[in-house]
Amino acid sequence: MARYAIGDVQGCMASLERLLALIDFAPARDHLWFVGDLVNRGPRSLDVLRWAMDHDAVITCVLGNHDLHLLARAAGAAGEKKRDTLDEVLAAPDCDRLIDWLRCRPLLHLDPKYVLVHAGLHPQWTAPDARARAAEIERELRGPTWRAFLTQIHGSPPRWDARLGGGDRWRAILAYLVRARTCKLDGRVVPDFDGPPAQAPAGAVPWFALPARAWTTHTVVFGHWAALGLDIGAHHVGLDTGCVWGRSLTAIRLDDRMVFQVKAVETPAP
Repeated sequence: MARYAIGDVQGCMASLERLLALIDFAPARDHLWFVGDLVNRGPRSLDVLRWAMDHDAVITCVLGNHDLHLLARAAGAAGEKKRDTLDEVLAAPDCDRLIDWLRCRPLLHLDPKYVLVHAGLHPQWTAPDARARAAEIERELRGPTWRAFLTQIHGSPPRWDARLGGGDRWRAILAYLVRARTCKLDGRVVPDFDGPPAQAPAGAVPWFALPARAWTTHTVVFGHWAALGLDIGAHHVGLDTGCVWGRSLTAIRLDDRMVFQVKAVETPAP
């Protein structure tokens, strides 16, 4: 069995199909890891979700910020954003089934060697710490009050502190798991910056480059940062190569770190 990790798809079904053909994906033989953001801004989010749900037995997919936005819209906890392409999903006859499948995805997947997460980790979290923090969010999303929970995760997150509770705690956890790109040296996430590392605000570094990182017993596989592009280090693998922006969709075979890429098929998102 081969394991492949795949970068942010964001509704780019045609590009995903091309990448699956390139790696000769066979459900009887292979397993796929997705770094989150299956949906939004690309043209075929509904097709991507249906494909993913149909292949549930052979994929592991963590939630990204766009996936959470779809859940929030379905719950009535968020309105439409300017560049959303989610209306087809929300109007689909199987929408409820797709939403229930999506909200049961993990925020983080952990195995003996790898952490799969959409964006990043707090430098003080060990890999098991991060799994426990993700589990707090997962319990809420999978529970009967998930719609109310989604109304409490919007807004600026406070600085992470293990003593936080309620909405502040959830926002602080999600600031790392689904939004982090760069951080200050004290570990605080720099909000809103999405450019390349060389253009980061003064005093900010990529979250995976902070000193004294507690999670480096593992290699973190992540997406979310299109301006970073493919970035492979001793303890991190960044896989968002900007497919939805007209660049490429990337997979890495985890067993030998061989990289596979296809040029984006879709018209770039505006």
